[in-house]
Amino acid sequence: MLRKIRIVLAAAMFTMITLLFLDFTGTLRHVFGWTAKTQLLPAVLALNVVVVAVLVVLTLVFGRIYCSVICPLGVMQDGIAHVGRNKKLGGKRNRYRYSKAKTALRWTMVAVLVVAALAGVGSVVALLAPYSSYGRMAANLLQPIYITGNNILASAAESMDSYAFYHRDIWLRSWPTFVVAAVTFVVIAVLAWRNGRTYCNTICPVGTVLGALSRLSWFKIHIDESKCVSCGLCAKNCKAACIDSKNHTIDHSRCVVCGDCIGKCHTHALVYGHPRKSSGSDSEQQSATTKAGQKGGKAVDSSRRNFLVLAATATTATLMAQEKKKVDGGLAEIEDKVAPERATRITPPGSLSAQNLALHCTGCQLCVAECPNDVLRPSSDLRTLMQPYASYERGYCRPECTRCSEVCPAGAIRKITDADKSAIQVGHAVWIKKNCIPITDGVACGNCARHCPAGAITMVELNPTAATETAEGEPEAKKLMVPAVNTERCIGCGACENLCPARPFSAIYVEGHEVHRYV
Repeated sequence: MLRKIRIVLAAAMFTMITLLFLDFTGTLRHVFGWTAKTQLLPAVLALNVVVVAVLVVLTLVFGRIYCSVICPLGVMQDGIAHVGRNKKLGGKRNRYRYSKAKTALRWTMVAVLVVAALAGVGSVVALLAPYSSYGRMAANLLQPIYITGNNILASAAESMDSYAFYHRDIWLRSWPTFVVAAVTFVVIAVLAWRNGRTYCNTICPVGTVLGALSRLSWFKIHIDESKCVSCGLCAKNCKAACIDSKNHTIDHSRCVVCGDCIGKCHTHALVYGHPRKSSGSDSEQQSATTKAGQKGGKAVDSSRRNFLVLAATATTATLMAQEKKKVDGGLAEIEDKVAPERATRITPPGSLSAQNLALHCTGCQLCVAECPNDVLRPSSDLRTLMQPYASYERGYCRPECTRCSEVCPAGAIRKITDADKSAIQVGHAVWIKKNCIPITDGVACGNCARHCPAGAITMVELNPTAATETAEGEPEAKKLMVPAVNTERCIGCGACENLCPARPFSAIYVEGHEVHRYV
C-alpha cells in the first residue's frame, strides 16, 4: 500500500510539473503553478517560510518523501531505474547492493551551494539545484517535441479550416544551456539506470539536508530481526543502497521511503512505522497476513503488482524546425535581426535588479519556457549562466504580460501587476544614427514612435535649418524626421527595437539598467 500511494502521488506531481514547463499557452500555470513553489531550494531563496516549514515537518514525520514524491528529478530517476530493472529492455533485477554513505562528499556539495548562493554565483546554484536541473531538461529537450506535436495538429486543423491550434516557432535559445541540459540528462540517466539514486545521495545538496532531518523522522522503515532471514532481497532492491541486511540496519539519511524493499520482503520483516510500536504492530500484521492467506487460499505476491510508472526519458537532441524565409511583399528577403552589444543586460520586469536576480535565480528556465513573445533567453555568461535576460530580436516585452513574474518560484522575479509592468523601467532606448532608414535611404519612417507604448519617442527634424534647391532653383526645406527618446518615460520594453525595419541591426535598441526604477 505504501508503494502504491507513493507511485500515484509521484506520478501526479511529476505530470503537473512537466506540463507546467511544456505548456507555451500560459493556461496551465493557473492550475499547476503551485507545484513549482513547493520545491525546497526555490522556496528557501524566495524566503517562503510556509512552504519550507511544511516540507521540514513532512520530513520529520514521514522521512524523505519529498525526494520520492515532490522532487521531479527524483521521480524521473525512479522511472529510469524501474526501466533498468526490466529484463525485456536489457535490465537486471536485484541489481543493487549496500554501500557506505559518502558523507564528506555530500556535505561538501552543500557547502559549495551555500557559498555560491551567498556570493551570487548563480551558475553554480543552477547546476546543483535538482528542480532546476529537471526544469532545464524539460524546457530544452521535451518542449521542442511538445511544440512539434502542436504544430502538426495546427497544420492538420488548418487544412480543415479550423484554427483550434496555432503554430509556434521552435528555436534554440542558448547553446550552452542546451548542452548543460543534455549532459545532465545523460549523466543522471546512466547513474539511475545502473545504480538508482546515486545522484540524490552523493551530489544533491537538497537530499543531503533532508537526509539529516530524516534521521529524526517519526515514521521510518525498520527491520524486525526476529523475522529477518538475511536473504538480502531488500538490499538488492534498494535504489538508495542504504539497507545493510547483514547487520539489519538502514541508513535513514539516504532512505527515500519508496517502499520497494517492503514489497520484496516475503517474511514481512520490513515495516514502515514508529520503531517503538514495531513489535505489537508487526505481530498483528503477521497474524492478519496469515489469516488472509488461509482465507484466500494463497498469499499475495506484491512483487508482481503492476502500477502506473512514468516513462521519464527524454531525447538528447532538440528538433530544429526549418523556418520559412520571410519576404517583404514577395519581392525581397527580410534579413533576420542581430542582437546588439549591450553594456548592461536587460533583466525581466519584477527582478528589481541584476544583483537580486543573481542572488535568487536557480536557472530552472520556467520563465523562459513561459515567455509568450520569445523575449527571455538563458544567459551564456559564466557568472550568470542559464539565468534569464531579455533580448528583442524575435519579439518585445508587451506591457500587459506579467507571466514570468507569476511563475517564478524562487523570488528572482517578484510578482507584479499590469500597472506595475507599464511603469517599471528595465532600460532605455538608444538611437543609432548610422542605421536609421531616414538617414541611410532618405525616406520617412517613424515606426519606433508609432509603436512606443510609453509615448517616450517623438519624431523631430534632423536639420531644421537645412535647405536644398529644386529643379527650378527655388529653395525647398528638406525635413528628415528622426526619433528622439525621452529616457525619463522609456520603460525599455523593446517595441522600438523589435519593430524597427532596419536590418540586420536596428537603428534603435534598449540598453539595460542594473537597478530598475518606476517612471
